[in-house]
This record gives sequence, structure tokens and C-alpha cells, in this order.
Amino acid sequence: MRLNLLSKTSIALGLLALSVTANALADEELPNLSLNIDQVTLSGLSSGGYMANQMHLAYSEWVSGVGIIAAGPYDCAQNSLFTALASCINKTEPPADIAKLNDMIKALSSEGKLGNLEALKDDKVWLLSGTQDTRVIQAVVDGLDQQYRTLVKSDNVTYIKDKAFAHHFPTASRGSDCSQSEAPFVGSCNYDAAGKILEHLSSDLNTKTSAVDKNLFAFSQQALAGESAKTLGDTGYLYIPTSCQQGQTCQLHINFHGCNQYADAVGTDYVTQNGLNDWAESNNLVVLYPQTKKSAFNPLNPQGCWDWWGYTDENYATRDGQQIQAVRNMALALVEKK
Repeated sequence: MRLNLLSKTSIALGLLALSVTANALADEELPNLSLNIDQVTLSGLSSGGYMANQMHLAYSEWVSGVGIIAAGPYDCAQNSLFTALASCINKTEPPADIAKLNDMIKALSSEGKLGNLEALKDDKVWLLSGTQDTRVIQAVVDGLDQQYRTLVKSDNVTYIKDKAFAHHFPTASRGSDCSQSEAPFVGSCNYDAAGKILEHLSSDLNTKTSAVDKNLFAFSQQALAGESAKTLGDTGYLYIPTSCQQGQTCQLHINFHGCNQYADAVGTDYVTQNGLNDWAESNNLVVLYPQTKKSAFNPLNPQGCWDWWGYTDENYATRDGQQIQAVRNMALALVEKK
């Protein structure tokens, strides 16, 4: 949906960044950008899928669509790791109570802790659950599909659930064997999930080209997001197409990695192999890849997951959530820095 206050704002970022080349990382400044963030789109895998959903509902006025792979309904865990493990990953004992969760969504929206639910109605939603995914089973993703069809127009929801994919981000040819779920959790499946997501979320998409290595930049997440980024990694990534660096007004897409896909675990493999950058290059689309980090205690997050069960605090799934605030701050910094 729309956030008119921020449309087509020109930015000049003076932050130091790292431009990824074939052989090395070289210091240079992020280019000046002109971003229209009236209609931001989101995507995510696994814990990143949960986070994309949380971000969508928290800022419904700002987000126009979302693509989610292998995740369950909003606040499935209800601030409980026990509930997360019992109902929201590889079993449903018991299944999530969608009616109860929807009532909670309505209450949080009325309190201003989530966005306006009316702003969701016309949004586009794309969901995927592989038949060979044993980490987040289809019964869990079915709950997300059921929930979204009560929040947006049913015709705007696409749910792919007949593909023999394991737990990963499927691509046309990059990554591990499609039947395997292994780092960096990108699967070579003869299926371009990035393209399918963006085609569903965008009414007019150009044919993809090839991403340009030097157009991937690293940046300090704390410099952009401040204190709210304290549970995130030091470094995040931005893919900035050549056209966007040359002054073309561009849109913003935010992608959330899954558990064990954060940069300290897989480097740039996930952000360079998932296929989004190829489509971004030919479609004036800046892609923001925020990154988590693992933590052995305080908070307990040993796999570097996004917070969808409450390891940061009880506000994790609302506008007051630390990580939601951090990613929101990053996006706003991209249009407010001068």
C-alpha cells in the first residue's frame, strides 16, 4: 500500500560500503539513489518468511505484497519457543488456531501495534511449500494460506504446494541438489522462485538479465538502524542496479534470509545465488538484504534466525519489535539520508 510522505525521495548516502567484486571487497561509498518506497515488496524463507509476514502486517500501509517460502501464520509461536516447536515448524501438535490469531491481529491493529488491516485488502501474496520440506511442513504453511485469505482478496493469493522441493530457496540452476536442504539453503530446482515471486507482486516485470557483481554493496546495519539493530549482524547487503546508480527512480524490495543463512554463516552465497538480483538489475529494483547473527545466550539464537517466537522481547511481531524497527529504519535511512 502507500506511504505518500516518502515517495520518490532522492538520497545521498555518505556511509562507507563494500562493493563485491569477483576477487575482493573494495571500500567505496554507496551511490546516490532516488527511491520510491510507496509500495515496498517483501520476501523471505523460513524464519525470514515469518519475518516478512510480521513486517507486512506491522506496516501494511507501506507494503504492497509479499512472497513467503516455508513459514506459518502470523505469531504462530505466541511468544513461546515451546509453541513454536510444537505447532509451527515440523509438526502441528496442536495446529495453530487461526481464528484466535486473527482476533489477536485485529486487536493489535486497533491498538496501533500493527498496520491498518484495510490497507492489506488489495495486496498480493505468493506462498510456497515444497512437498519434500521436512523442516517446515505443509500443514504449517497451509495455516498461513488460510490466514492470508481472510486478510487480502483471495484471488490475490497464490499458493504453490505441488513441487518436490526440500527446505531451501528454489532457483533455476544455482545451489545444491533440489532434494537436499543444506547450506547455503539454495536449491537447483529448474524453478525460478525469485521470478515467480516478483512476477506475482509486480504488474509489469521486464525479462531478467544477469546481476552485476560490483552492484552488491555491504553496509553497516548499526549505522543505518541504530540501537534497534543490536540483535542483527554488523553487515547488511544492498543490491543496487546500474540504472538506480545512474539516477533512475527505483523501487525497494526487502528479502529476509532463513536460519543458518546469515552472512557470518554463508558469506554472500545466499544473497548472490537466490536469483533476485538478476531480476532487480533489469527492473529498477533495489534489494535490501538485512542480516541476523547467532547468539549463544541473552538472547538465545544459536542458528541466526529472525525473531518469530520472542527471543528479543514480547513485542517482536509488532511495530515495537526491535528487528522490525531496525529494518524499517534501514529503509527509511535510504530515503532520508542527505
